[in-house]
Amino acid sequence: MTTLTVGNARITYRTEGSGPALVLVHGAGPGSIMWDALIDRFADRYTVILPDLAGSDPAEDDGAPLTIEALAAQVIAVIEDSGAAPVDLLGFSLGAPTVAAAAALRPDLVRRLVPVAGLTHVDDEYVRQMMTTWLLLGDNAEAFGRYATLLAYSGRFLNEIGHDAVEEATTFMRPTDGLLRQVDLVLRLDIRSLLPRIESPTLVIGCTRDATIPVENHRALSSAITGSEYAELDTGHVAMAELTDDFVKLVRDFLARP
Repeated sequence: MTTLTVGNARITYRTEGSGPALVLVHGAGPGSIMWDALIDRFADRYTVILPDLAGSDPAEDDGAPLTIEALAAQVIAVIEDSGAAPVDLLGFSLGAPTVAAAAALRPDLVRRLVPVAGLTHVDDEYVRQMMTTWLLLGDNAEAFGRYATLLAYSGRFLNEIGHDAVEEATTFMRPTDGLLRQVDLVLRLDIRSLLPRIESPTLVIGCTRDATIPVENHRALSSAITGSEYAELDTGHVAMAELTDDFVKLVRDFLARP
């Protein structure tokens, strides 16, 4: 585990595997542990770099409101510190606009870019109301976690995994101060002015059943990045959990191109 100080934050990152570098950037939540079930699916070909950004459990900062530029700066610092540039860069949910901003600010550091289930800004009243409601549940940990589970997965997937697994899933997201600041950031972020600066070949992945950030936002993100490719998976927000094999193949095939 490596620790860096970037601005007002102390962040960490870890590496697994060997080969060209693939940086996986988490969304709102406890941090890079969200990728743990997928590491082995990439570490056979890549050096997988897993940062924990401000707001996640391992990170430390001054508690000020987060900005997308600050998170992007943390990703850039991790890439530079790793000495592995240019890297392939993948970000999920809040991590999607974060990696897009990083690629726009430092195109020299990014070989290929994969934003997953992301958005450019909150001009979707559904997203605004949903995130505001989630914040209002911050004083009730159980309700917060159950709401997060409903947002994360499609109803089809919840029924497939069954009651016990769903109950376990409700404990993953807890309303820490950091997570609440990450959710607040979603309500304020706007990366539209940065997107024309992206130079990397880009694959945007959308999720047709997404109840957190509806798929129209994923499509808009792709449309705003010149020359980007777009693919959809028939899943809820956490595509890598619902259709793991399809997700991994989509990403690996895109990254394997020269």
